[in-house]
Amino acid sequence: MTEKEIAEIRRRYKREKSAISRIRACFVNENKEIISTTDQSLGLMSESEADHVLSLLRKTLSGGHGINLLDIDFSTTQVADGNEHKLLMKLRDSGLSDDESVSELYKQIISSFRQEGSFMILLAADTYDVFSYSKDGRKSDDAAETFRYIVCAVCPVVTTKPALSYHVKESCFCNLLPDAVISAPQVGFMFPAFDHRATNLYGALYYTKSKDDSQDELAKSLFGTQRLPLPAKEQTEAFRGLLAESAGEACSLKMIQSVHAQLCHTVEDHKEHKDEPLAIDKYTLRDMLEFGGVSPEGVEHFEKQFDQSFGNDALVNPKNMMDVKRFEVKTPDVVIKVNPEKRDLVETRVIDGVRYILIRADEGAEVNGIDIRMED
Repeated sequence: MTEKEIAEIRRRYKREKSAISRIRACFVNENKEIISTTDQSLGLMSESEADHVLSLLRKTLSGGHGINLLDIDFSTTQVADGNEHKLLMKLRDSGLSDDESVSELYKQIISSFRQEGSFMILLAADTYDVFSYSKDGRKSDDAAETFRYIVCAVCPVVTTKPALSYHVKESCFCNLLPDAVISAPQVGFMFPAFDHRATNLYGALYYTKSKDDSQDELAKSLFGTQRLPLPAKEQTEAFRGLLAESAGEACSLKMIQSVHAQLCHTVEDHKEHKDEPLAIDKYTLRDMLEFGGVSPEGVEHFEKQFDQSFGNDALVNPKNMMDVKRFEVKTPDVVIKVNPEKRDLVETRVIDGVRYILIRADEGAEVNGIDIRMED
């Protein structure tokens, strides 16, 4: 899915736009025991309650694509005869009315979700009439397709502490008792995928709040996938190590500036092509390294080691390779933060045998908020 398609579905999670009629939920205690389940109409909730539920579900479609939102691809064999895919299809086709399938999904999540404390599993089914639009923005009279899908959010439940409150109308103090509060989802998913604004039964969208932990065991249980892409933070660390290893002695500030600039340009150029996923392959990264001055031997080493670090022929988000919003030069005693667009203001040089980091300061400088004069 593309960021544009994800945003299109996310916009539906408002009472006036959503076609969600029922919410199924399961409360699980810290011992992984089901305490209660519910099958409630969204229309019977108060406006405030409905808004909160939709907000929790909407969060499973938030975050960066390729960072918090991961595309799941099912093989032809899985679609034809995979138990995981069959279950998801039953849930989707029944609109969550199949109690046996809902219970089976609860069991899968409970057995594989790593969470200390209680949590809530939220499920909803939605039907979206997908209309096409002409170049002048006119909406077609008939829907091109009806997209039917399910969405799931797995939310930690925290217990509030006792507190003292004050009732203004009654002019008195009162105690607030501990209560269970549903937090933002830790993981979630949407099935099937919405690719090219159409149903793709060969795909799903998996959400993980943490950039450090994708809950691989849960994803394997839900989708039968053997390996998810590395979490965003691990991708960054893997690329750092692979870049330094491949560049060797050529791993200079100038080379890092070059690779960082190319990644930034790739992200910026994508803003004009949102109909395509923001992803690059090892060949694009190889060319960036080569342009940055890495030797042919180092580039070849990078290409060979990429598959081991990221998976065979993996597509990666350039935002996961380096932080495109930050450029930082660090020594044991000094940290220099530079506007990424001005990264070329920094250079390194050896003067009289001493290594220096030089910063061009044509527009002046200040220390602790005080303007300083440059000494000759």
